[in-house]
Amino acid sequence: MIGKLQILNAAAVALAFFCCGCSARLSQGALVPVAQANTVGTSLVPILIATKRTRSTTDPGEMFDSGLAEQTSYASVMVSMPPDAVRKIGDVQWPATLPGDPQQSFVTVSANYLDKQSFGAALSTAAKKSGRGKVLLFVHGFNNRFDEAVYRFAQIIHDSKAPAVPVLFSWPSRGVVGLRAYQDDLENATGSREALEEALDGIAANANVKEVTIVCHSMGCFLTLEALHSKALRTGKIGSKVKNVLLVAPDVNINLFRTQMREMGSARPRFALFLSQDDHALKLSRSIGGGDARLGDVHPDEEPYKSDFQRERIMVFELTSLGGGSHSRAFEKVTSVMGLIEERLAQGQVMTDDGPAPEATGPGQ
Repeated sequence: MIGKLQILNAAAVALAFFCCGCSARLSQGALVPVAQANTVGTSLVPILIATKRTRSTTDPGEMFDSGLAEQTSYASVMVSMPPDAVRKIGDVQWPATLPGDPQQSFVTVSANYLDKQSFGAALSTAAKKSGRGKVLLFVHGFNNRFDEAVYRFAQIIHDSKAPAVPVLFSWPSRGVVGLRAYQDDLENATGSREALEEALDGIAANANVKEVTIVCHSMGCFLTLEALHSKALRTGKIGSKVKNVLLVAPDVNINLFRTQMREMGSARPRFALFLSQDDHALKLSRSIGGGDARLGDVHPDEEPYKSDFQRERIMVFELTSLGGGSHSRAFEKVTSVMGLIEERLAQGQVMTDDGPAPEATGPGQ
């Protein structure tokens, strides 16, 4: 049985998404397609996108900005990654200037706005092509610009060799660090709940999609739980296709989480929690939130958390002992763990496991 290991792998990949200081942020968006790009020897990664952001009117390379739109928008982006021989696994190699050289940096090959019907058709095609109909839906966290989210997710999918159709749900984070930015991001995450519900409904309703795993990080976990909780109350169920929900460093009030889990009932996906006691970002969030404990930095062996997690059958992975940055400590472990999981999935094994599994000890253990 490998359900826990598979979940561990996916969340280790999610941690890579928020590797601190990997590369400098460009002053403008990078999503302008490079004309006649020399992509010989490169890897092309297609990303499908649903977003509550407004379309950018000032920077064509941004596609979507930090405004909260009235309706959900859809898009697709094809990212080219340089040959493995000239890049380090786990890194996003941003071009120093635009346009970038596809032999040395990440570049955009195509970027298209889609309507809802075209998004559904593209999802069907990708799911059928994959042969298994698995979808990996990512919900990013605080301080993420749209092009950064796209490029990092492309890197994760490529380096992990995850056998799933990548779908990014992007909510309108300002992409700025600061107290006001945090408050604005929280408001926009809250305002994106219905859009995420709509995206989940559409993905699950697709006949070619057989299984959905959600990976969320930080404030994106708050949004994810809000959407799943609302869906459970609205329809009486979350749906059988959503198999796993991976909460990575969740910036969620622990008391709110307890209430939501209870009200979702027993017919819910498998939840896995990845936390550490040295995540300084969550400690700051706790301070901003009036001192209430955040789900991502509680001690899982202390009560009442230990009993809560056992009662709700939540798998917990403690990352504190791994050392390194709080959002990147599993980064160097990604390739070996992901390779093992990819091998298992390639053999047709499912992403969930209701039987006994080894004790969770963290990435690479």
